[in-house]
Amino acid sequence: MENSFKSSILDLSQKELGDFLPKKFQAKQIFDWVYHKYATNFDEMLNLSKSLREKLSDQYIINSMEIVHKEFSTDGTIKYLFKLKDGRTVETVLLKMKDKKIGDEGQTVHLEKYTICVSTQVGCKVGCTFCLTAKGGFIRNLTAGEIVEQVLAIKEDRNIDYSRKGNIVYMGMGEPLDNLDNLVKAIKILSDENGLSISTRRQTVSTSGISNKIDKLGLMDLGVNLAISLHSVDDEVRSELIPMNKAFNIQSIIEAVKRFPYDTRKRVMFEYLVIKDINDSLESAKKLIQLLKGIKAKINLIYFNPYAGTEYQRPSKESMESFSQYLNDRGMLATIRSSRGIDISAACGQLREKQESI
Repeated sequence: MENSFKSSILDLSQKELGDFLPKKFQAKQIFDWVYHKYATNFDEMLNLSKSLREKLSDQYIINSMEIVHKEFSTDGTIKYLFKLKDGRTVETVLLKMKDKKIGDEGQTVHLEKYTICVSTQVGCKVGCTFCLTAKGGFIRNLTAGEIVEQVLAIKEDRNIDYSRKGNIVYMGMGEPLDNLDNLVKAIKILSDENGLSISTRRQTVSTSGISNKIDKLGLMDLGVNLAISLHSVDDEVRSELIPMNKAFNIQSIIEAVKRFPYDTRKRVMFEYLVIKDINDSLESAKKLIQLLKGIKAKINLIYFNPYAGTEYQRPSKESMESFSQYLNDRGMLATIRSSRGIDISAACGQLREKQESI
């Protein structure tokens, strides 16, 4: 059977894999090979019988995508372009949040801390006017295995031990809640204690605000964090930036957030992409305070990263700092996200667009 017709074993939960095998404990062995030893071939799994290895090889592949390009930033960010088995491409980003720290006596105080920003779709249906991913339209959903493999492939590529947890943010290409079933399955596979064991509390779902699906995700009570790509406090402006706002307006999103089961020790993240002369006024900051009243929120102010052909502009440092200070002075927790990978293809979809135009 050609590889293009085989399913990826990464699409299977440990339970599903156990149901396929002669003995259920073999699923744990396979998870160990794939997620702990980063095996890329069933022939490596020598504690399985030869007949079982052949059976697995006949029906499944382990790697369904390949790294076709990498860009390295001076700040430690690495942007990956993955080619899927149907020839489509998606981006994934490794963000180094903290450097390794060595003590005065040469001891390791703490290792590097990182976040992996994962794509959930090829293209996107939402059509945000500021987003380069939207330019190519929507192609298809990623499978659960393709979502999982982005994390696994990066850990293997950077020689990061499986036991190093890191954080996962579903904030790459695509709208995660538009691919809810595969998203949820990937969250569960990544959190499996016999796999990468990345707690759901280390996983954040970032959404542009599909209110009814925020409710569906909430009813599953997975323990994941929620990030809302808000970007505006005014429905008219937000509908210009995010056309989907016409169907799921700001108030419906806020109400869904209030219903979402959340760890009381944590805050709901509101992403606010700041664009010069569009949403960077202090009047917008004032409305934002009123909008989020009663929600334990953190506001992440993000510089817009310009790309070729966009009409939008990056805000000034002064306006960002004024916006942030206005919020913080009035009791809101607001931070300015330091721009990562600004010297490479920082905007979502930019690396894919650049490579496809070559």
